[in-house]
Amino acid sequence: MTLAAQIKLAAEDALKHLFPNVDLSTAAITVNQTKPEFKGDYTLVLFPFVKLLRQKPDELGKIIGNYLLEKTELFSAFDIVSGFLNLTIRDTCWVSFLLNHFNDAHYGEKSKHDKRIMVEYSSPNTNKPLHFGHLRNNFLGYAMAEILKANGNQVVKANLVNDRGIHICKSMIAWQRYAQGDTPARTGIKGDHLVGDYYVKFNDAYKAEVEQLVAEGMDKDTAEKEAPIMKDAQDMLRKWEMGDSDVRSLWAMMNGWVYDGFDKTYARLGIDFDKVYHESETYLLGKDIVKEGLRKGVLYQKEDGSMWVDLTEEGLDQKLLLRGDGTSVYMTQDLGTAKLKYNDYKLDQSIYVIADEQNYHMQVLKLILKKLGEPCADGIYHLSYGMVELPSGRMKSREGTVVDADDMIDEMVGLAKTQTEEAGKTEGFSADELSKLYDTIGLGALKFYLLRVDPKKKMIFDPKESIDLHGFTATFIQYAHARICSILRKEGCPLQPDSTKFQSFSLKREILPAEKKLAHALEQYPDVLEDAAKEYNPSLLCNYSFQLAQLFNSFYDEHSISKAENEEKKHLRLMLIVMTAQVLRHAMHLLGIRLPEKM
Repeated sequence: MTLAAQIKLAAEDALKHLFPNVDLSTAAITVNQTKPEFKGDYTLVLFPFVKLLRQKPDELGKIIGNYLLEKTELFSAFDIVSGFLNLTIRDTCWVSFLLNHFNDAHYGEKSKHDKRIMVEYSSPNTNKPLHFGHLRNNFLGYAMAEILKANGNQVVKANLVNDRGIHICKSMIAWQRYAQGDTPARTGIKGDHLVGDYYVKFNDAYKAEVEQLVAEGMDKDTAEKEAPIMKDAQDMLRKWEMGDSDVRSLWAMMNGWVYDGFDKTYARLGIDFDKVYHESETYLLGKDIVKEGLRKGVLYQKEDGSMWVDLTEEGLDQKLLLRGDGTSVYMTQDLGTAKLKYNDYKLDQSIYVIADEQNYHMQVLKLILKKLGEPCADGIYHLSYGMVELPSGRMKSREGTVVDADDMIDEMVGLAKTQTEEAGKTEGFSADELSKLYDTIGLGALKFYLLRVDPKKKMIFDPKESIDLHGFTATFIQYAHARICSILRKEGCPLQPDSTKFQSFSLKREILPAEKKLAHALEQYPDVLEDAAKEYNPSLLCNYSFQLAQLFNSFYDEHSISKAENEEKKHLRLMLIVMTAQVLRHAMHLLGIRLPEKM
């Protein structure tokens, strides 16, 4: 139990004993970290009880403070400032905390329970490679899955691959027209990149055909519908849905190239999944759900045979669910997938990591499922995030201006190499060790920068800023960890020493201000981890880890370990830095970021 939780229980006990005849809501008890400009470690907010107890804030604070000092062993002093009771924790509590947790690899984690959560992320299209815009999605989804898992939930990481539809047919048509049988093996081009090239070729050809038709006198709207290459793609989609063997064979071949490319990129990013769904396997279930909704009278059909849902009573509009020619739309397959996921795992919650551009779509999806009486509806949660732009602006894959994820990874690893070499920090590393170090620094910088901002906010990614050794970066945290590892090597202390190493340590040791600040930050990690899960916000871990690294640097600049005043003081400081390294590793691991032992 964290100190904040213990203080809440102690305050609850104090209020019940001091004011037994007053019905107090213990939910109103608020405990915060004391602001640095005041004395104390934790603050009990008095205002919720002042009026009810008919006490002046300072008088109430004195009564509660004296009770807590007398009846508990948690506190050594208290101070009252304008309705706030600031409490100072006994030094023995900090030392006891370190002895109990300094080498706990699972510190901060909650006990396992039965809540089943699926986190769906990545969701790429098989007409192009993963691009830079996918990275925030992948990192958010992976981090949230790991954070939720650390909070005791049963978590399934899922990927829904958009492997069918008109956009897939566009790449296929372009390959038929222009590829002359090219394959990844023949060209040496990674499979997802090769298919993406033909998606761009389709749009180039389509644009040229529209311009030609307009030049011949056709209006633009009609030209966009009549362009031969677009008609071919639409015809291919109809053939695909009818099960045409030639179309399905081409589709399977090209998708196979893309999956091979995706797997390589995921492996490099350290991204994994427990379950992969394919829209080609879920859209028919979606059609069945729509037809059942029509039979129930929840949906309606227009004269052209298309099927719709009316959401005007909910303040929205009418939504197409099935085209008149029987082909499905995105919503059709999303209905099917939502039901399938629930049936597969009996989920308590289904989290969709999708950009805020799809806020309306997700709202409609949940509403339709509720109208249809599907049990999966209540557990749907949209983890909406802001888009990422580069300093040059937005990226558009159909115009070929997209930055591929593979290229961004290469750029970040290259920056890490340049920075390390310019700093002259390559001595003592083998070639293999340096290669791994550059990868660790480059990918760490990329992930941390995209996770350090609240998911709801849009952001601009600056590669050079993301790898600044002195900035709000993973590189700063990685260096602090490597620094701790270096100290421990010199002291002959392993990263995770046996718990008996400091068994004879005295609890009566005084703890100095810089030591206490570091211990205080470490003690708060379980609460930060819990808040990151509750708020669906990995940036809380980023901020915490950066501040912890800063506190370590300040502590080490102020206090020597090798030249500590005595052996017990050295042991105290070793426990502090062992635990700091352990917590940094744990937090960064949840974010998918590696911490080197040397750099």
